[in-house]
Amino acid sequence: MIIVPVKDGENIERALKKFKRKAEKTGIIKEVRTRKQYDKPSVLKRVKMQHAVYVNQLRREEE
Repeated sequence: MIIVPVKDGENIERALKKFKRKAEKTGIIKEVRTRKQYDKPSVLKRVKMQHAVYVNQLRREEE
């Protein structure tokens, strides 16, 4: 659990900004998004392969 100490008189937007930074740094938001939906391993493998082909094509175009 992330705890953000708020000082007296501190702006709530500033405290929220601190919370968001800590949450992103620890990777909580990324983990929640991945757990939100289950993807079969075969689907993940296919997406990964398609991305690799795409990146390879981009590199070839640069040359």
